[in-house]
Amino acid sequence: MGFQELARSSPHQPCAACRMLRRRCDSNCTLAPYFPSHEIQKFAGVHKVYGASNVIKMIQMVEETKREDTVKAIVYEATARLRDPVYGSTRSIFHLQNMIEDLKGQLESTRARILELQEQTDQLLAILMNVHHPHLLSPINQPMFDDSIFSLEGDDMVYDPVTFPIECDWIL
Repeated sequence: MGFQELARSSPHQPCAACRMLRRRCDSNCTLAPYFPSHEIQKFAGVHKVYGASNVIKMIQMVEETKREDTVKAIVYEATARLRDPVYGSTRSIFHLQNMIEDLKGQLESTRARILELQEQTDQLLAILMNVHHPHLLSPINQPMFDDSIFSLEGDDMVYDPVTFPIECDWIL
């Protein structure tokens, strides 16, 4: 239910503004559709920050279809201004902008981590495919080592250091 509908449902009660200002509330009251009688605290904050005549001027400056949103913005700013007289709603806006930047950084970090994990998953799948299907990458009967680096002369194996160097500190 909008402000105007609520005000129409109780035509005989004065609006919160008229009650607070102790004046007669007639059917032409500019504030009545936006400040019903049971919302005195809402009008009290707006009145304290802007004053009743300034609120009426602001409402009248806006076309009728946008007045409800205008009053919501006025109430929000007045509430923020009462909470923080110096910065008002700008402190909240600044805080929300910082949160957005932090969340953007977290999102970018999460995306990078997802890509990293996807690469690891792909690598693991490739390894699993090789274990379960070794014939996909190498012939089944391929020897485990290359025979060409050893030669058998008689009963002794001769080592060829060019094709198979040894890096040991115990050999002189």
